[in-house]
Amino acid sequence: MPIGSKLHSTISDGSVQNEEKCTDTLFKKKFVFEEPIKVERHKPEEKTIKEHGIHEISTSANGVSRICYFPDFIEKEKADEIFNILYKELPWKQRSDVWPDGRTFLQPRLTAWYGDLPYTYSGQTHQPNPKWHPILQEIREHLQKSLGIYFNSMLANLYRDGHDSVGWHTDKNPSLGEQPTIASLSFGDSRMFELRKNPPLEENGDYTYMEHIKAPVTHGSLLTMEGALQHDWQHRVPKEYHDRGPRINLTFRLTFPE
Repeated sequence: MPIGSKLHSTISDGSVQNEEKCTDTLFKKKFVFEEPIKVERHKPEEKTIKEHGIHEISTSANGVSRICYFPDFIEKEKADEIFNILYKELPWKQRSDVWPDGRTFLQPRLTAWYGDLPYTYSGQTHQPNPKWHPILQEIREHLQKSLGIYFNSMLANLYRDGHDSVGWHTDKNPSLGEQPTIASLSFGDSRMFELRKNPPLEENGDYTYMEHIKAPVTHGSLLTMEGALQHDWQHRVPKEYHDRGPRINLTFRLTFPE
């Protein structure tokens, strides 16, 4: 037999044998459906800040996020006096806000702005108002001396009852700089101040498994937001569906020309 014919015969015989082995193996194997392993995820336990002092709540590439909480920053008698003056004498106004889709709505609270520069957020601009009310000037000087920080502007909020609120947002604004310190003083009825950590990109905006923190903002209390907090967290004062009296919130900040 020629060499070529012998080689062809050997290869053909080998192919047949291999094919029989593969077919035999396939018949012996059974298809078994295995469900994918499910990774259980749990919502982190909500934390409540009650102790006065400095609280570092997270660290990221943006830096450290801090909350400073002083529930008795202003004594009750003085806080009562401040609340009565602010409630009666500030130029409170209900302003419009803008949804992401462009629709406008009335903010569920009243506001007043004081500052050397204009301030724009949610498509609305507060014009400069450098004529500080005497009680606000007194508070500002006390705050600057206590914290060692200069403030040139202040946004006041009046929550008339438990139905007034401010939704989830961040004060990440070019006019406030990269890591602003915002000092928030409260007068009147107690409300709950809440924070939630921003999710990573792979969560597609889902906050379900992100950290949540809350702090009771009481009559005469001071809460500051510092460091990377405006980058890494959102905050709000939610509606409450039981009786609440009015609360005034003064948020002092340092603004820069836009």
